[in-house]
Amino acid sequence: MSFDYDPENIFAKILRGEIPNKTVFENEHALAFEDIAPQAPVHVMVLPKGPYVSLDHFAGEASPEEQVGFFAAVAEVCRILGVEEGFRAIANARGHAHQEVPHFHLHILGGRPLGPLLTKPE
Repeated sequence: MSFDYDPENIFAKILRGEIPNKTVFENEHALAFEDIAPQAPVHVMVLPKGPYVSLDHFAGEASPEEQVGFFAAVAEVCRILGVEEGFRAIANARGHAHQEVPHFHLHILGGRPLGPLLTKPE
């Protein structure tokens, strides 16, 4: 599969500092910030700083250092957010999953019971 990264996507602009955000955590390989349209009391986006379109792109092409740095950021964000009661991590990829921004990002949601992830089709 070919991954065409658009350097003008909104997350690329946030990473370059062109668009402000409410940063929760940042390290060398990742940035985490509050979602502008939260779907739960806790809703933070964690994204790698590299140009990756989706989770499979990141998993297949990011360096081991980028991958470790990203997931270390996820762990620290969960600690900062205090989601001990549970959280959901969601990564949408491409059209069928309704990925809205073509830059890999992980949604961390929590702060209340979230219910089932999907319902069975009738």
